[in-house]
Amino acid sequence: MAAAAPLPQPPPFTVTLFTRIRLATVDDIPHLHKLIHQLAVYEHLTHEFQATTTALSATLFPPTAPPPFASFTMLLLELSTSPFQPSHNDHHFFTPLLKSMNLELPIDDQEKEIFRCGGATVGGFVLFFPNYSTYMAKPGYYIQNIFVRECYRRRGMGNMLLSAVAAQAAEMGCGRVEWVVAEWNVDAIMFYEQMGAEILQGKTLCRLTGEALQAYAHFKT
Repeated sequence: MAAAAPLPQPPPFTVTLFTRIRLATVDDIPHLHKLIHQLAVYEHLTHEFQATTTALSATLFPPTAPPPFASFTMLLLELSTSPFQPSHNDHHFFTPLLKSMNLELPIDDQEKEIFRCGGATVGGFVLFFPNYSTYMAKPGYYIQNIFVRECYRRRGMGNMLLSAVAAQAAEMGCGRVEWVVAEWNVDAIMFYEQMGAEILQGKTLCRLTGEALQAYAHFKT
């Protein structure tokens, strides 16, 4: 009897990448500003990009800011080739989420030094805030932005950020988590459908901004 053919062996893993999702703080503003600009480039909306580090600091982290998850909240994705250690900066409102993944090759991050944060590298973020469903009579969360830097995409990191928001929403008894996806972003739409998200048809985002906002704010009947 001929010997059985050997089973194919999986490729050897050479790199373990450690990830951490934590609450962003005012000290992260320089990195957040760069991430938001990269998001504007990705969405072809650099003509709308007006954010400054000063404005972000004043609006996201004002001195009298409500606690996390009660208003604008940012979670930051960090990556490292070494395990993350507990930090005295960990916020009591949110325990950082730690995971690791095995890679065949190291990720070529040509902006690693620009996005260095201590011994880690900033890889992305998610910004969300509370909303409310009158039909469900329950609060929820609206995700304004979710972004992963290009070299770290297609590795499940966007899924980790989205899952972090969903877990927080479930823990707080929220009824739903919502966000908007551009029609041209077919890959994102397919991903959201695969994870079980409902892509709502017949709904169009409406927006008042700039001069139109100011004009309507002073509209008199």
